[in-house]
Amino acid sequence: MLDFDICNEARLRRDAAYDGVFFITVKTTRIYCRPVCPARQPKTENIRFYPSAAACEQAGYRPCLRCRPETAPFSAAWNGTKTTVERALRLINKGDLDDTELEIFASRLGIGARHLTRLFRTHLGTTPGQLAKTARVQRAKRLLDETDLSMIEIAYNAGFKSLRRFNAVFKETYRRPPSAIKRRSSRNICHLP
Repeated sequence: MLDFDICNEARLRRDAAYDGVFFITVKTTRIYCRPVCPARQPKTENIRFYPSAAACEQAGYRPCLRCRPETAPFSAAWNGTKTTVERALRLINKGDLDDTELEIFASRLGIGARHLTRLFRTHLGTTPGQLAKTARVQRAKRLLDETDLSMIEIAYNAGFKSLRRFNAVFKETYRRPPSAIKRRSSRNICHLP
């Protein structure tokens, strides 16, 4: 719950520490602003405070054209392209790029494959395909260490389309076949009576 007096003092000071923490709505203009808005301060009896831009819009207010409250800190618009990359990362880690072409995957994010690749190179220094490959190898390594599944089950559960590709990628990454890692990790398990 927002304390009216604390929010009002921060608004009157245009305190940047509260930018993105609360939003100000003005009853007379039906506009909402950030606490740092350079516009003339409205009368205190005409304002109300909300915790998010979405709450202001749901209450029927429109964003101020001067302070652009929809781009306040911690909003998706504030983070810009980083938000798109973070969303793509979550999907890739879930395995969404394993069975999908990059163009289709990128279109789900609302952009093209070339632009997604550019964003990944800018923010992460790699490509979506490379990141998906690394995520598959990590899933496979976890399955090798923690389960007794067969190699083909591990390959498919980790997101590889074939056992041959699984073996090739694993050898490329670890410089040994997955079976060597499986044997070594099973020897390290302590068997209690």
